[in-house]
Amino acid sequence: MKRWFLCLLPSVLLGTPARSAEPVSPTPIALTDIRRDATVQAVEQVLPAVVNVSTRTWTERGGDDFQRLIEEFYGYRHQRRAEFSRGSGVIIDPEGYVLTNVHVVADVDDIAVQLIDSNESLPAERVALSAAKDIALLRIKAAPGRRFKAVKFAREDELLLGETVIALGNPFGLGGSVSRGILSSKTRRASESVPEGGRLEIQDWLQTDAAINPGNSGGPLINVRGELIGINVAVLRTDIGAQGIGFAVPIKRVNEALAEALTGESVQGLWFGARIQPGMRPLTVKTVQEGSPAQQAGIQSGDVILEVDGRPAGNVIEFNRALTIAGAQRDLRLLVRRAGNSLALNLRLRDERQVFDAGLVRRRLGAVVTQVEGGLAVTAVDADGPAARRLTAGWFITGIDGQPVADVLGLAKALHAKGRGASVNLEVVTWERLGVFSRRREGAVTLKIR
Repeated sequence: MKRWFLCLLPSVLLGTPARSAEPVSPTPIALTDIRRDATVQAVEQVLPAVVNVSTRTWTERGGDDFQRLIEEFYGYRHQRRAEFSRGSGVIIDPEGYVLTNVHVVADVDDIAVQLIDSNESLPAERVALSAAKDIALLRIKAAPGRRFKAVKFAREDELLLGETVIALGNPFGLGGSVSRGILSSKTRRASESVPEGGRLEIQDWLQTDAAINPGNSGGPLINVRGELIGINVAVLRTDIGAQGIGFAVPIKRVNEALAEALTGESVQGLWFGARIQPGMRPLTVKTVQEGSPAQQAGIQSGDVILEVDGRPAGNVIEFNRALTIAGAQRDLRLLVRRAGNSLALNLRLRDERQVFDAGLVRRRLGAVVTQVEGGLAVTAVDADGPAARRLTAGWFITGIDGQPVADVLGLAKALHAKGRGASVNLEVVTWERLGVFSRRREGAVTLKIR
């Protein structure tokens, strides 16, 4: 050891360069930009999937009903004006499915989606709305075959209190907006009004101190892996002393809304009759309706759908797409796992209008309903049916169990979902004549269906 030290010492002290048989070129050192941390990488990954959602609603100028009546009598025409609003959204599927808030796109006439990377504006249509969860699913109307950058979903059970989260948006079409904070709560129940107006009584919101600015509503809340953990929905009002308290609909509620919208009782006019367990993968059957195509195919609650026509079932959107393509014209071959065994099943969807019709309504209610311009008119009541002495010919049915119904299809589907002997509450409207005048009267009747 001493001899080695003495040999090395002169080189160290005197600065003598080390010699070798052949000169060696210095190895380049790969420098990592310390600024590109996990947050920056997550933003770079997800931001191309964030869109601006702009809406247009046509309204008529004019005063109250009496003033409009006078104007129409004298031949005046109301001027129409367009009202615009903007929010954000996030693409969740390469074919252009977009998530946003219901309050961003409800009751509007036109919807357009603007992409961040190209500032391109494309028309979009509503696919499904879940008002209870404030989640809306849109589809971009793009050229066939076009693909979009999509965000990945986080697992429902992997949210960590205190973890870094990032709120993204595309407010007012000005470009990407990014703010960072932590996840403060996974089960916050907001009770205060939010800037958009109204009281959104949504349970178990995510709470974060990441700034959610006006126009960011509907945008994604992500983790540092670039995975979607929620949809930005609101901020607590500052006039009550709140600062930096934002809320998002959690990924669990997003999954539930997608499952209800895409694989519920019907799929774009086709009756499937099974409900998929909330979550993107694996596709697990939660419930099966009696007499439905799903039941006739042999599908049971708890089945895991592995393949559709020989291809992986994928997520709930891909499964919905396979159902839609097949339609009611051909069978779908399903491979499911049940109790550790794989089973092959054949599924044939049905046109829902051939099932949920006036005949079903009469069988369950004992009343004949007809769809007219004013809504659903009761035209006859069976003397021995549930509606006897409860409904009267000439009345209009406007809702069932607190949900509005506008057509026979909606009423029949709501009745089909009820068990035999279940009580239903029907909202009704009738007109009472007072001489040459008539008065609108609203009420409700409760009866047990058969």
